[in-house]
Amino acid sequence: MGGNGRRMAKGKTYGNESISSLKGADRVRLRPSVIFGSDGLEGCQHSFFEILSNSIDEAREGYGKRIEVRRNRDGSLSVKDEGRGIPLDYNEKEGRFNWELVYCELYAGGKYDNLSGESYEYSLGLNGLGACATQYASEWFEVSVQRDGFRYELRFERGENVGGLRKTPVAGRGTGSFQKWKPDREVFTETDIPASYFTDVLKRQAIVNPGVEFVFVDEPVGTRETYLYPEGIEGYVKELAGDGGLSRPVLFEAAGRGRDREDKPEYKVKFSLAFCFHNEVNALEYYHNSSWLEHGGSPDKAVRSAFVSELDKLLKARGKYKAEEARIAFPDVQDSLLLVASSFSTATSYENQTKKAISNRFIQEFMTEQIRRRLEVWTVENRAEADRVADQLLANKRSRESAEKQRLNLRKKLMGGVDIANRVKKYVDCRTRDTSVRELYIVEGDSALGSCKLGRDAEFQAIMPVRGKILNCLKADYESIFRSDVITDLVKVLGCGVEIQTKHNRDLSAFDMGSLRFARVIVCTDADVDGFQIRTLILAMLYRLVPSLIESGKVHIAESPLFEITVKGGKGREEQTYFAYTEREKAETLARIGDAKATIQRSKGLGENEPEMMWRTTMNPATRRLVRVMPEDARRTAEVFELLLGDNLAGRKAHIETHGHRWRDMLDIG
Repeated sequence: MGGNGRRMAKGKTYGNESISSLKGADRVRLRPSVIFGSDGLEGCQHSFFEILSNSIDEAREGYGKRIEVRRNRDGSLSVKDEGRGIPLDYNEKEGRFNWELVYCELYAGGKYDNLSGESYEYSLGLNGLGACATQYASEWFEVSVQRDGFRYELRFERGENVGGLRKTPVAGRGTGSFQKWKPDREVFTETDIPASYFTDVLKRQAIVNPGVEFVFVDEPVGTRETYLYPEGIEGYVKELAGDGGLSRPVLFEAAGRGRDREDKPEYKVKFSLAFCFHNEVNALEYYHNSSWLEHGGSPDKAVRSAFVSELDKLLKARGKYKAEEARIAFPDVQDSLLLVASSFSTATSYENQTKKAISNRFIQEFMTEQIRRRLEVWTVENRAEADRVADQLLANKRSRESAEKQRLNLRKKLMGGVDIANRVKKYVDCRTRDTSVRELYIVEGDSALGSCKLGRDAEFQAIMPVRGKILNCLKADYESIFRSDVITDLVKVLGCGVEIQTKHNRDLSAFDMGSLRFARVIVCTDADVDGFQIRTLILAMLYRLVPSLIESGKVHIAESPLFEITVKGGKGREEQTYFAYTEREKAETLARIGDAKATIQRSKGLGENEPEMMWRTTMNPATRRLVRVMPEDARRTAEVFELLLGDNLAGRKAHIETHGHRWRDMLDIG
């Protein structure tokens, strides 16, 4: 679309007058995701964190030891600190009031000169966007600051100041800032920040700001919570580790100066790193200038490089590796590592305003070198602990390698190729390839296969027989499970792979819901004791290997009728057949028939049914009865499966003794 005035589609012109810029509050209100990363709940949360960050910077510099956050009944939020108080009065240097610079000017603030350390040495808020952007994104925003013997008050409504700056003398020498605002639904699509967000953020900030007390008051529910970690990250690691672990928690600390490039200014860096090795708990958390680095960046790269390098050196020095054995990788370390790192710098390169990762080259190099040196000393001074750690890392590595080998073999075994009908014995496919309508009937034995095959709609209904009682997947290990042809054939037919739940074998997981070949998976067994047991074992297998199918409502049970009631036709009337699925339905049907002579026959096994009956009772979408397997409480479902089919023999015995009298075999019901 080149020169001036050239015609565009639909008669619109694109010329010099077509270029416009957003001004004032609209720079945030119309494009909140540019500043906050999102115009949804995540962006609203980040707007709160921008205000909190300024209070944290004050506390870290030694001004105030308490920060209070409130979620108010009217949906507003407030942050109160005991810092020096935000300067709001007239600024001779800028020729404007500071409140205008802080709350109405993007890229203005007191932290641009932090290389000199004049106002803030290490700061969370660096970009001069937070207070102004949050104010612009609010329905209303109020400020009350006490400093220099005065109280300064401001109010904004949708980005516009109302009433100017109110300045009144106050007695006392206390200082601090109080900011209260209501996030605007015209800016954010969602403004109801859950309490869990505040508790998570404040706990994290207490961890990396030792000695600072964070208080969260939740007015709508009337709760008050306090977070304080006098030992900082070391105390947090001790809390996570508990009494167990392969090694005791240890703290590394270092400080230095450097630059990211020769032509860049030098800046200061310091970091603390607390860690221990544990065989039950693992965690990796990184913070920079107290902001949680969800995506890590430079500190994460430093930890990975240093730990792998030094622990690999340890394994070699102590002859732990077998001949020609591959070296450890970071996942082997991570499986047994509980680590929290908190770094600070006077110059920081964040990936963006949301501060979820940093990319400073010098921070990475400095941390890598310092961690390596201190790890080397630790392995020498703590030989017994280091040996325990080395043995565990090798166990992790070998387990990972074994799992990877199994995963590749399993993927080849379960998901290779597309011609399932020719590769799975006795599987009967349907014609359509449309996975939104395809149904898989898992039936009991070859005789049921014959009846279902003749009674089905071959366009969209596929059949997979299982022979006898399959393996109890809740008691068997994965190796035994995947040796079962019945189970591996069924997984092949499903096409979506398996979900592995254990720690060291999670790499075996090759699950992909998008590869599932069916809209419904229907378990169809006889309505007798053996049929119920087979049904339970099939459900247990699905629960163990592909629980997402159950959770997403794709697994169903086809109910089979218990009784076939036949009424012979009289003159001019055809014989009528009714099916009853319970004793009550049988009684209701007989009452409805009245005096008509009826023949009642217990329903045969699926393999003995006529195709027409199979279609009518269990396969015709218009007349069949399907029970969707939908565990509303996955934990309760797991408990029941474990009790009835797992290794808890004592629990199962107690359950039978307590509830066994409630069971009646359906075949004995008259």
